[in-house]
Amino acid sequence: MRESGILMPVFSLPSKFGIGCLDDEAYKFVDFLSNAEQGFWQVLPLGPTGFGNSPYQPLSAFAGNPYFISPEKLINDGLLTWDECNCLDFGSDIERVDYGAIYSNRAGLLRLAYNRFLDRCKDNSELNKEYKTFIKDNDNWIVDFALYHTIKKQQDNKAWFEWEDKYRLRDKKALDEVLSDNAEYIDFIYFRQFMFMKQWEALHEYAKSKNVKIIGDLPFYVSLDSADVWQHPEVFLLDKDLVPKVVAGCPPDAFSTTGQMWGNPIYDWATLKTSGYKWWIDRIKRNQELFDVIRIDHFHGFAEYYAIPYGAENAVNGKQEKGPGLDFFKALEKALGKVDLIAEDLGTVTKDNEALLTETGIPGMKVLQYAFTSWDSKYLTHRHEVNSVVYTGTHDNIPSRAWIEDIEDGHRDFTRRYLNSKNTDFGGLVWDFIREAYRSCAKLCVIPLQDYLVKGREARINCPGTMDGNWEWRLVPNFLSNELAMSIREMVETYGRVPVREENSK
Repeated sequence: MRESGILMPVFSLPSKFGIGCLDDEAYKFVDFLSNAEQGFWQVLPLGPTGFGNSPYQPLSAFAGNPYFISPEKLINDGLLTWDECNCLDFGSDIERVDYGAIYSNRAGLLRLAYNRFLDRCKDNSELNKEYKTFIKDNDNWIVDFALYHTIKKQQDNKAWFEWEDKYRLRDKKALDEVLSDNAEYIDFIYFRQFMFMKQWEALHEYAKSKNVKIIGDLPFYVSLDSADVWQHPEVFLLDKDLVPKVVAGCPPDAFSTTGQMWGNPIYDWATLKTSGYKWWIDRIKRNQELFDVIRIDHFHGFAEYYAIPYGAENAVNGKQEKGPGLDFFKALEKALGKVDLIAEDLGTVTKDNEALLTETGIPGMKVLQYAFTSWDSKYLTHRHEVNSVVYTGTHDNIPSRAWIEDIEDGHRDFTRRYLNSKNTDFGGLVWDFIREAYRSCAKLCVIPLQDYLVKGREARINCPGTMDGNWEWRLVPNFLSNELAMSIREMVETYGRVPVREENSK
């Protein structure tokens, strides 16, 4: 079945509160998707972010980002007031996220809501039971996440591997003291996860009712400074002092003579195998609770990975190692049954990762912005496979309008000839570019919202290898029109991508 969807991060939704969140604007976006006959909404990872604000370097692989909790929904629940929200500064630029302002003001606002929530739980046994059940059902990660968050705050936000030994090495007596001495603050962290999950589940159910499925994004690696590495050092290649033996990156190539140093700890796949890959399977199970389909970032890592000695100045002396391969996916299916996945298989292609993609049957990605530099590119639409997902670009690409402006004249001419485009203006060429993605035989077509809006470089989500200005773009309120939805819908119907109607949709 042929279908289509839109890539739009949650943080990029319009909002009165400085960052896109799970409020009425999210529901309006689902309505827009439904009106445009889009069967999928693809989001970026939803985990809590740290320095740099990258959702691909979350502080936890299991927790949700409290920035996405909607103050508006808390107002509707009677846990906040508009006056309390309106008196705070969440940033003045409606097109950019001001993470500094969010960091300074969001936690205090949620603390007010938490205090009222506690009072309500005293008078509402069902709510209190629901809250306690949530904590119990997630005790495999939520207690340690709360401990990590609490100790990190006490240690002036230092990374866990810089903490005092009793905390770094997880001395049980020391951790029990943190739990007892900081019971209220730890419960506040539980509350934030509870409210995130309640609001997300409500939005997810609404999307299902509108026949819209949500594609989540699962980063392959986790951050070294994360609750995951601190809680489960045995999952990673660390020495007896919990220092990484090797870190992730990629080897030197035509773009970088010294390679790339990502710095993420690398998995101890041999140890993971002895447990049936439990940590990874728990992680994917958690993502199944959040999403209908999971896109796995850096799928190549399951076939092979590049390991760089920890402390090296660059990636030159790294070594290519074998990943768990098909054995992992067999264990995954045995534990969870069939999981709907998309493989981010971009970048260096080897026989091993091509074979793994074929063996698993997971659809890979075809990005059109990579297609028009060579007549024999595998990303040209006549070379696509049905079992794939076609994109004009991803969150790491510049919007297609800016891409068309920036490419060489010869590549732009080739693009026009291939698309049979008569458009001389770049805006019209962007829509021809989108139309080409719809024409692909790929079973799923996903377009970043910025391309439908013909946005330029100001709307780029992320520029890899840079720090400033990433993860900040936001949609202006009331910018999506019914006319745009109808234009998208026309392409859906023309190219046979009408979404499958689910029984629980209306």
